[in-house]
Amino acid sequence: MLTTKNRIFNHENVPSYWVFQYYINLDQTLSGQNVKIKSIWNTGDTVPSMCIYVDTKRKEYLFKDFSTDKQGDKITFVMELFDISYPEAIDKIIKDYNEYVANNGKVKLGIKPQEKWQVSYVDKRNWNSLDAKYWLQYNIGSSLLDEYNVFPIEYYNLTQQREEGPNTISITNNYIYGYYNKYDELCKIYQPKNKNNKFLKIKDYIQGFDQLSFQHPILIIASSLKDALCLKSFGYKIDVIAPDSENTIIKPYIINNLKSKYNHVVTLLDNDQPGIKAMNKYLKLYGIKGFTIELSKDFSDSVKDHGMHKVHEHFKTLLKQCIK
Repeated sequence: MLTTKNRIFNHENVPSYWVFQYYINLDQTLSGQNVKIKSIWNTGDTVPSMCIYVDTKRKEYLFKDFSTDKQGDKITFVMELFDISYPEAIDKIIKDYNEYVANNGKVKLGIKPQEKWQVSYVDKRNWNSLDAKYWLQYNIGSSLLDEYNVFPIEYYNLTQQREEGPNTISITNNYIYGYYNKYDELCKIYQPKNKNNKFLKIKDYIQGFDQLSFQHPILIIASSLKDALCLKSFGYKIDVIAPDSENTIIKPYIINNLKSKYNHVVTLLDNDQPGIKAMNKYLKLYGIKGFTIELSKDFSDSVKDHGMHKVHEHFKTLLKQCIK
């Protein structure tokens, strides 16, 4: 028998974590931790790019899908998921929640945001033959990596502060690299062989910005530091930078400053949906033209898969068209 005892009539009484758990059918209970999954809208998402996270001020879960730019609260999520209006989303959440409670019992309220894991220690090491095998397939040598403050890592520690005391784990493996800025501050950890955690961002920075010479006529905004280094290895008279990711659009004041120092600023991003979307954003926001190398997913993979000569022929033709 249905009862009105536990029925709710206001969406504010529906826990945000229940909404995400219920409609995504998560394999874990949201109790305050942040979760990263593959986009539920972008079927081509090979690396998890959708975050479900706690807003510590509002004490509720929000979402951000970096591959589609969809983001917001539980209501926006249901609107996007079912392509319905704001009032329809509220009605659906209330209806589904009441049915769930009637069949499964009352949902326990309250979340406790968990402390994030922080990199607490990094142990650098020397370059070895495995590193050479990995980077040289992209024509990137250790001298170029050193110039751009990329160093191999023996292991790093992650620490989470908890009530019962700190919890620390050590991550060690081959193919772990640290991206540092000019102050020797760790900004990102790159683990190319780790499909689920390829990048671990430590702090904001524009990759390659410290190495800008401001002596060349062309600046290229690449999709990654690896692509930027691959470009530099060709010996072109260009400068290159790369934001944290293609989903990170460089701020207007930085772009305006760069455009004043170079004759041409262009983008060379990945040959996929997020890359093309970002390229169009730079064009729309800043009037910056862009192109892709349609050989492999990105510039460095094109070099690995097709060789420098073929990529060079494509690159010089497309760049010339872009800046004319």
